Amino acid sequence: MYNSKIIGLGKYVPDNVVTNDDLSKLMDTNDEWIQERTGIKERRWVEKGSGDTTATMGVKAAKIAIERAGIDKDDIDFIIFATLSPDMYFPGPGVQVQHALDIKTVGALDVRNQCSGFIYAMSVADNFIKTGMYKNILVIGSELHSHGMDKTTRGRGVTVIFGDGAGAAVLTREEDNSKGVLSTHLHSQGEHAEELVLIAPGMGKRWVNDILADNDPNDESYFPHMNGQFVFKNAVVRFSEVIMEGLMKNNLQVDDIDMLIPHQANLRISQFIQRKFKLNDDQVFNNIQKYGNTTAASIPIALTEAWEEGKIKEGDTVVLAAFGSGFTWGSVIMKW
Repeated sequence: MYNSKIIGLGKYVPDNVVTNDDLSKLMDTNDEWIQERTGIKERRWVEKGSGDTTATMGVKAAKIAIERAGIDKDDIDFIIFATLSPDMYFPGPGVQVQHALDIKTVGALDVRNQCSGFIYAMSVADNFIKTGMYKNILVIGSELHSHGMDKTTRGRGVTVIFGDGAGAAVLTREEDNSKGVLSTHLHSQGEHAEELVLIAPGMGKRWVNDILADNDPNDESYFPHMNGQFVFKNAVVRFSEVIMEGLMKNNLQVDDIDMLIPHQANLRISQFIQRKFKLNDDQVFNNIQKYGNTTAASIPIALTEAWEEGKIKEGDTVVLAAFGSGFTWGSVIMKW
């Protein structure tokens, strides 16, 4: 059985930088308040009319990843696209990528696991490659949050956190089982689904007909809701568990981690995990300060930047871990 390994990485973020001071002009907030609670200094938001969408940002990141992989676009056998913010309710953006890149009619799968979406997508890709079903898989995480945020004081607890962007990876077959993805670990706990949720539009509670009929300007069901403290408390526990699960599976110790790339949910969560595992600054990569939380895009963006900056080298043990809405969480253990 094969392993899978990453041979190409790419990222794309919009040009438009939105600072905490910029947000203070839209809502009752300030730079100190945001940085103290999240560590975020600025984020990228798509400007209307720019042409950037969840799908097009994913395409831009994918083109870079494919070029760096040194393969032709038609060498791609399968596409997996992770997002919570598709351009359309359906179909998902995977098929948009296939069309935009003019790739032959390969399969395209969409993953809706929010903050842990890229981890889930990596696990799917890894297992497709392990079994020999596909050789080269394009995995994308892309998000456009800014157009769906409540940019008033009412929504500040969520809106200040999230940013837009995309990251992509090309995975291929690796015959040396000591290299590439060593294991993936996925979990969920649906009892907490409504602690981090966007209810509408949704067939179960509030569909478009309900929203239009009520025409209620105070209806918050189509804005994201997050119980921040509850999410934080669960995140630090699940992050720790799923990282240790991956290490134990591969007979590794915490000291064996060369690079931990956590989902960029909140700098305080990452710092908590770093202290708990007694990792130094060179062993953990964070960029939430620049981009905010880009959910499914956060890990591939951070992974790409860490690699570009020479912080990931051949032979390194790299750990990816995420926690988010669902609740869902997971980890990927790789030997670079």
